[in-house]
Amino acid sequence: MLFRVPMQLMPSGGRPLSPGSRAGLGAALVLLALVAAVELADRHQESKINFVALAVLAPSLVAAFGSWPMVLVIGTLATGLAASLASSGYLPSEAAAVDVVGIVLATAIAVLFAVLRQRQAEQIVELSKLASVAQQAVLRPVGPRVGSLAVAGHYISATAKADIGGDLYEAIDTPYGVRVLIGDVRGKGLDAVRLASIVLGSYRHVAYERADLRAIVTDLDRAVARNVGDEDFVTAALVEERGGTLTIVNCGHPPPLLLRRGQVIPLEPPAPAPPLGFMPVVRPRVERLEPGDRLLLFTDGLGEARRDGEFFPTADRAWRLLGHGTVGDGLASLETALVEWVRGRLDDDIALVLLEYPGPRPATTVAVPSWEVGGSEG
Repeated sequence: MLFRVPMQLMPSGGRPLSPGSRAGLGAALVLLALVAAVELADRHQESKINFVALAVLAPSLVAAFGSWPMVLVIGTLATGLAASLASSGYLPSEAAAVDVVGIVLATAIAVLFAVLRQRQAEQIVELSKLASVAQQAVLRPVGPRVGSLAVAGHYISATAKADIGGDLYEAIDTPYGVRVLIGDVRGKGLDAVRLASIVLGSYRHVAYERADLRAIVTDLDRAVARNVGDEDFVTAALVEERGGTLTIVNCGHPPPLLLRRGQVIPLEPPAPAPPLGFMPVVRPRVERLEPGDRLLLFTDGLGEARRDGEFFPTADRAWRLLGHGTVGDGLASLETALVEWVRGRLDDDIALVLLEYPGPRPATTVAVPSWEVGGSEG
């Protein structure tokens, strides 16, 4: 019954109360009811204790989660309770006066706190919306097909706060094959988004111009070096699929995972290379793809996801989570399992890209017009 009261206190057309608001309002009403009951039961005791003073806590309970009108309502109820007990002779006039003044002051402070908390919450929501818009402007959608590959990309935000991450990805069909970039900018906030947009902008240009992935790395490294400080960098991995041949260059990034016939194979680089911004010299790794192969590219937020000190077993569960349905279905399963593993609390944003190689393209034949058939015969 107590949980029905907040709905009646809401203005007409107001939004439903959150669980926290319901709990705070319910606790405040229970406290006032207990104070009234104890005072009434204690009226015949010789050494009377002033339990009404506890009513000053009621507005604070509501202020922690509820809106300021709710705090004002509870403060008014608490003040009315103290005044009623005093007028009925349950409290000495001096004690009643102190109680009323204390409850009014506590209500005023609680209202101020609720107003400030609500304004801060609204600012966080607005900043989160702006962060989402900025993130979407940088990371345009990829897939469902790029060239001959099935492609899905997904971004998992760590928190509901306005901490924008610098994780990035892109997939492009170029004259040199399908090329995919995934990267992670050091740091958070607008500076990270700005650098991510610079890297993506440069990549979207040079991916069409450079025949060698190593040349792309050089161009991206220069773009990063021109726009960051001495301690800033971008980890990145570039993947190229051309005619069933997979080429990977890695600049300090977590190695992609190749999913093949129930196995999960980390594609470690032949030699380590530093991130972009530190003049990496990369050595490509080349693999021959088989029909049905899938490739997972991810940022280090996936490798760092843990609960109670135990990391999410990506390699052990990758095939079961990612090997079914479409590539979009696979990423959805991975996110669900990941969020469940960390109990909804991630320490870092995560960018995911899943590719599937369907096999070689069928040879195309040019149809001969019917009027040319037998045209050379007399």
